[in-house]
Amino acid sequence: MLNARQILTISALSASLLASTAIAQNAVIVNGKAIPKAQLDKLGQKSGQPNNPQIRDQAREMLVTRELIIQEANNRGVTQNEAVREQLEQSRMGILVAAVFEDYVEKEGVAEADIKAAYEQAKMQYTDGKEYHVEHILVDKESDAKAITAQVKAGSNFEDIAKAKSKDPGSASNGGSLGWVNDKSLVPEFTKAMVQLKKGQITDKPVKTQYGWHVIKVDDIRDINLPTMEEMRGQLKQMIMADQNWQKAKFGEMMQKLRAKAKVQ
Repeated sequence: MLNARQILTISALSASLLASTAIAQNAVIVNGKAIPKAQLDKLGQKSGQPNNPQIRDQAREMLVTRELIIQEANNRGVTQNEAVREQLEQSRMGILVAAVFEDYVEKEGVAEADIKAAYEQAKMQYTDGKEYHVEHILVDKESDAKAITAQVKAGSNFEDIAKAKSKDPGSASNGGSLGWVNDKSLVPEFTKAMVQLKKGQITDKPVKTQYGWHVIKVDDIRDINLPTMEEMRGQLKQMIMADQNWQKAKFGEMMQKLRAKAKVQ
């Protein structure tokens, strides 16, 4: 049989083991209130760095802060205050309304008629035409622009000259490239000269704009084609669902359906 000393030793070890197990299952204990480790793990997952020690320490501090506020609210009787209880209920209802509506939209989807209407609207705003892959060199003086034009026509590399001499900070480091542009995205004087060029051509004379003197080169030209409705379907849905008028109408539709099948006495 075990003597008294052995019994006490085993009891102490058992208590220690149980305490260690409890600590392992909890993230932290605040004034005797245990906060499960699962809550800490959940915050870590939301951060995207669940195993980052610094992130876990910050998450643990957040849990402690939350629990201290809850405990203090109870101690002060704040949670029994009628005004506070009404605000909490309003917040709860707001969350529920948003969640129900989001689920309704997800399951019901966007009506095909709405997608077609949005596509027709997009077509009206869409401009057919051409896009130009264009480069330019911008300088202050016409004489400098003329000299650069002569250099390029004699075989000098346009991009190298742009990097060395163009004063346009947005394109100089890229060899003067402005990327793909249409005839409505640039100042009129620049556009007028650009659209007259063929693929691979540069302007014979410098072009004057409010920014200075330009030497313009067109690298490529392509037609602008309106994407099909299927190609734009995802974009159209997002645009529709972001519209407040659509949201209002959709919410009204949801409530009409709920009313129709409800028994209200």
